[in-house]
Amino acid sequence: MHTRIMETATSRFWAKYTPTKSIALDLFERIIVIVIFCIFASVNLGRFLLTFDMRSLMLVISETLPLILVALRPPSPTLSEKPFDWFVGLGGSAFPLLVVVGGTLNPLLPLATCFSIIVFGLFVQIAAKVALGRSFGLIAANRGVKSSGPYRFVRHPMYAGYTITHIGIFLSFPSLRNAALYSLALIFQLTRIMREERVLRQDPEYCALAERVRYRLVPGVF
Repeated sequence: MHTRIMETATSRFWAKYTPTKSIALDLFERIIVIVIFCIFASVNLGRFLLTFDMRSLMLVISETLPLILVALRPPSPTLSEKPFDWFVGLGGSAFPLLVVVGGTLNPLLPLATCFSIIVFGLFVQIAAKVALGRSFGLIAANRGVKSSGPYRFVRHPMYAGYTITHIGIFLSFPSLRNAALYSLALIFQLTRIMREERVLRQDPEYCALAERVRYRLVPGVF
């Protein structure tokens, strides 16, 4: 009996303070998103002003949308508190920011082809972000199950768009450094997908979506 009373008291304690904790974590995530965006935007706008390379400007434009969505979204009570989820979420977002764009690197394919790949990747990203609306975030959470737009083809189209864009940028600016950074980013993104699905699969609606849309990132592959 005493043990049961203690368990009940503990449950009430966490029920009382979890909402405040969730709000604090949500605010912390928003601050991190803003800081990452500001670093990313300053670097790429600087490159654009020096080279007038439209790829740098397009990357900034594509990342402005999620910043707006994160700022407008409501807090999520399911935001993961696990340190590993924060590690892979932030790491997957940070590694691409360290890629070196510009200089004397010779593209592996004609620039027009590289540019087309980047544009297609940006289109997929933006379509996924529009479908997500205010549900966008970096850390694993259930902010609502989406099944429209590109989510009809793969369950994580935004990460697919990032991967396509990264391939186009690497083909434009090939180097061992960029290859290593994008490889790490891909590993983190794949891990991030699995961690997000661990949270999302607690929702019957997402389980139903997974039955309809079999692949996570690449149709017919993964």
